[in-house]
Amino acid sequence: MQSYVTGEVIRILREKRRLTQRDLAQRLNVSDKTISKWETGRGLPDITLLEPLAGALSVSVAEFLSGNCAENRNRAGNLSRSLFYVCPVCGNVIWAMGEGAYSCCGVSLPPLEAEEPDKEHTIHAEKIETEWYVTLDHPMDKQHFIPFLAFVSGDRVQVARLYPEQEASARFFVRGHGWLYAYCNHHGLFRVRL
Repeated sequence: MQSYVTGEVIRILREKRRLTQRDLAQRLNVSDKTISKWETGRGLPDITLLEPLAGALSVSVAEFLSGNCAENRNRAGNLSRSLFYVCPVCGNVIWAMGEGAYSCCGVSLPPLEAEEPDKEHTIHAEKIETEWYVTLDHPMDKQHFIPFLAFVSGDRVQVARLYPEQEASARFFVRGHGWLYAYCNHHGLFRVRL
């Protein structure tokens, strides 16, 4: 990852937006020669211009600084495309309706890839009136445990945070069909269709 924006990134983003150097200069209240200097590497934008420059080029400041532009493909916000991210340092859990760029404790987090449960991670779900009662026969000690269970249905996400020395179980309101997720801190994310 770069620590500051490059002239090439500015040029690529400007051309992608079909802006001339003069168009961009007018939006930033600088000269077109200034834009030319940035793009040819003979100068860099002042830090006070980073936010307005990123805005004029329709990217976030984080994307601008990294040089990686993420296009939002989450047009419909379909919950069935939900992704989970877990920090390996502190255990924070991030849920998103689609792919994103997340970091925690200075670590970039990749999305977890869900697999079908194996014998050691069999997920049991029993419907009791208006709830799913979910259990796993899994160790729950401080080194090896299930940090969270989640149920993702068509209109909502329910997450139960679990801790060591607690039962690996949770209750979720029945909200139609959906995916039931269990995350093991050693073996990853598992899911079953309900």
